[in-house]
Amino acid sequence: MTKPGSGIEPELKSQSSEWRGKSSPKPKKFKRTQSNVKQMMIFAYDCKGVIMTDRVLGGTTVTAAYYHQFLQNLRWKMHANRPDLLENGVLILHDNTWPHLDKDVRELLDRYSWDVLPHPPYSPNMSPPDFDLFPKLKINMRGVHFSTLEDLSASVTGCVRQLNCSADLMGIMDLQKCWDAVIRQKRDYNEGL
Repeated sequence: MTKPGSGIEPELKSQSSEWRGKSSPKPKKFKRTQSNVKQMMIFAYDCKGVIMTDRVLGGTTVTAAYYHQFLQNLRWKMHANRPDLLENGVLILHDNTWPHLDKDVRELLDRYSWDVLPHPPYSPNMSPPDFDLFPKLKINMRGVHFSTLEDLSASVTGCVRQLNCSADLMGIMDLQKCWDAVIRQKRDYNEGL
C-alpha cells in the first residue's frame, strides 16, 4: 500500500532495444538526472478505484501512529463514499513493515473487524499496486520531469481521477491467482506472475 513516488521514470529496456549489425557502433544514451521532487504516498484501493490517497509530507516518517491515523481516516472515507465495502467486509493486504504490524494498528483492525491477508516476505508479486495500480499511474507520467511538488501532486490526482472514471483497476482481481501460486510454491518468489 505504501510506495515512494518519483516524478521521473527512466527509459524502459524494451524502449531502448534496437536491431544492429555486428559492426554497428553502440548506441549512445544520455543519462537523465533524477528529479529532486519526490513524494511518498499511501494508496487504498479496490477494483472500483482508489478510495483514498495520503500524501506524506517531506521529512515525515510513516510510523505506527501515522498509519493508525491513516486507517481511521480510511474508515471515515469508506463510511462517506463506499459504505458497501464496510458492509461486505474489508480485506487489507499490506506488507510486513513494522508500522503495519504494530500492536495498536492490529488492535484497531480487530476493532473494525477488518481482515488482513498475510503477506509472505520477499513476495513482490503479491503486491497489487506493483502489478496493477503503479504501472497504470506511470503511463501518463513516465518521462515527465516535475519542477514542483504541486505539479507532481496535480498529475497524480489527475491520473487517479482518470483511473476511477475508467474502472481500469481490475488487475487486483488477479490477486487470487498470485496468492494461490505463492502458496503452491511454499511462499517462494515466483518470477513473472
